[in-house]
Amino acid sequence: MKNTVLLLLFACLISCCPQGKTTDEVKCETKNFVFATWAHADHGDFDAEEWNTKMDYYKSLGITEVLIKGEPEVLEQIIPIAAERGIKIHAWMWTLNRPDDTIANKHPEWYAVNRAGKNSLEYRAYVDYYQWLSPHSPGAREYIKSNVRKLTKVKGLASIHLDYVRYVDVILGADLQPVYNLVQDHEMPEYDYGYHPLAREGYKKIFGVDPLDMDHPELSTEWKQYRLNAVTTLVNELVEIAHESGNKMTAAVFPFPEMARQMVRQAWNDWNLDGAYPMIYQSFYRQNINWIGFATEQGVKDVDFPINTGLYEPAFKDGAEFEQGIRLAKEKGASGVAVFTADGLNEEKQEILKKLSKEFK
Repeated sequence: MKNTVLLLLFACLISCCPQGKTTDEVKCETKNFVFATWAHADHGDFDAEEWNTKMDYYKSLGITEVLIKGEPEVLEQIIPIAAERGIKIHAWMWTLNRPDDTIANKHPEWYAVNRAGKNSLEYRAYVDYYQWLSPHSPGAREYIKSNVRKLTKVKGLASIHLDYVRYVDVILGADLQPVYNLVQDHEMPEYDYGYHPLAREGYKKIFGVDPLDMDHPELSTEWKQYRLNAVTTLVNELVEIAHESGNKMTAAVFPFPEMARQMVRQAWNDWNLDGAYPMIYQSFYRQNINWIGFATEQGVKDVDFPINTGLYEPAFKDGAEFEQGIRLAKEKGASGVAVFTADGLNEEKQEILKKLSKEFK
């Protein structure tokens, strides 16, 4: 009997303690599977009654983390309301895409430029709210850092959560292309970004050629990696700012690293994050439910931080599909799921969240 107990204890230590750590250094504990959602708080003045009602609703579903886009002073008022219900708040920040930003708008030189020479302040690819800053602009980088520093002053955040930390979509998902009357079977100049004058100048210093003088710059591995590096260094500098103030940093990212590289120039497996929320929206790519498991597994294999699978609620025709998507994410190693968004869930899908949040604890 004694030997059996010792073997069970040893198995527990191996399964829940990081390798190389002793039991004195690490407290072994089973973490709950996280249920989260994105939410907006940037549509007017703070309404305490509204947020009390909203947090009661989230708690009833088993949601324990909410990623909220809102001003620091609004987040400061929401955090205690959420804490009363055991809910953690993340500050959801739009990073490089800054639509109608009154400060950035005064600096045209901060904005991203495409292969056709168009500046994102004036030319808005795909949708009107696409106004992208360039990670190659020192001014834009410092401005983004200042936005993070503002959020580090908000007490009680679970993380500062970066979004739109990439380039404009060079290739849209297969289901989105018809919406814009596009067939993107190659990288089109008006959607191929990263050609800021300083980016071209920096690349030429290294390789002796301006990317615009290449016959096919979109095919250059070096030019692609050069642009990937600009976003990666920016993110890792933002992570340092967050960590210096005792904050964690997470990010909403494209489904898995290789796909993110190809579609939006985003190498998120090179980022020093505390967690990632890959937006595994299968309907955008004309994929089936099983793709959720596939994409989740790719991310889990490629990084050493937790993955919370992002699920697009309208992509699930019913509760059964919704449940299947959540279970696939868990089976393939996700630490949780984040729904975009829980605010619109019908009663059937609400019941699925309630059931699984209890089952997975």
